Amino acid sequence: MTGLLDHRPALRPDVLLSPPLLDGPATVHLVKDPVSGASFEIGPKEHFLVSRLDGTRSLAEIGTEYGRAFGRRLGEGNWQQLLALLGSRRLLAGGPPPPAPAPPGPPLRGGLLRGTLRLVADADATTARLHRALRPLLHPAVLGVLLLGCLAMETVLAASFRELASAIGWLLRHPVPLLAVATLMWLSTALHEFAHGVAARHVGGTVGEIGLRWRLPVAIMYCTVDNYRFLERRRHQLAVAAAGAFANLLFLLPFWLWWAALPAGDDPTRRTLSALLLIGSAQALVNLVPLPPLDGYTMLGHGLRVTRLAPASSGYLRLRMRDRTAAAAYPPHARRLYAGYGIGSAVLVLLLAAGLTGAVWYAATT
Repeated sequence: MTGLLDHRPALRPDVLLSPPLLDGPATVHLVKDPVSGASFEIGPKEHFLVSRLDGTRSLAEIGTEYGRAFGRRLGEGNWQQLLALLGSRRLLAGGPPPPAPAPPGPPLRGGLLRGTLRLVADADATTARLHRALRPLLHPAVLGVLLLGCLAMETVLAASFRELASAIGWLLRHPVPLLAVATLMWLSTALHEFAHGVAARHVGGTVGEIGLRWRLPVAIMYCTVDNYRFLERRRHQLAVAAAGAFANLLFLLPFWLWWAALPAGDDPTRRTLSALLLIGSAQALVNLVPLPPLDGYTMLGHGLRVTRLAPASSGYLRLRMRDRTAAAAYPPHARRLYAGYGIGSAVLVLLLAAGLTGAVWYAATT
């Protein structure tokens, strides 16, 4: 036992540990091997131990810290079990090397009606090059100016809502402008996805895949961001999630300036731009609504440090209706959070449905 306690094991330096995340009634941490891509969950006590396996502290020293923090000492079996788990997953430095990552699958997956197409061989390297080109624009001062420009644009557009809404009905009756707006909106969607990847690279995340996904007749770009759950700073996670909607608004800025330079009236160009600005603004702002699978829902999860917010809220509310005693076993903050989100999301859905119905009726009658 003395020899075991003198041991100074270390995690591999590339192993990722997430901040604490609320998952149902429990608090968990994610552990990920970035080489194999495998991940698993551990509790706060296990995280306390694993996060201290840095090769400089002995198990005896870590055990003393653990005893002060949790009021109990670890036995030999506890250490053997933990080290066996980490060793079997090849997460310890000096142990067997991690398994080589599985080779990427075929670029084309699925069929004609539904599938995906990987567009680049190394999505992370491609995004890194794009990030280097755009890095001057990612300075906080520049981003602040651009954000103020977006806020000014949305304020002016809100004051001109009647004109913008009336342009929707006109657009639906004119196929050529309609095709132009649809094409621009598709480009905005692609920009949305690339923005997530660039933001991830900027704050230390990685990009797993860039491609095209379709469910005919709809086809959209996608950019898979890896490891964002393991970013230490909450604001970095929020930035990655919000980048897509911000990019959508930036895409509209030159069209807004063009629209503002045109005289008010029935000019076809102004009407086309009016419809584009309304649809584009709706696309960006709706994405910030905290409902799955929208970016606002991801942002809320990051902000609250909670995983699976919607299903966990639904599960808690169902449990509360069936068994109040079992529901009372949830920590107080989890009960408040899940009840608040469950009720709030239901109210939000009703408000959105009413607002959409009103907007469609207004556009149809103007």
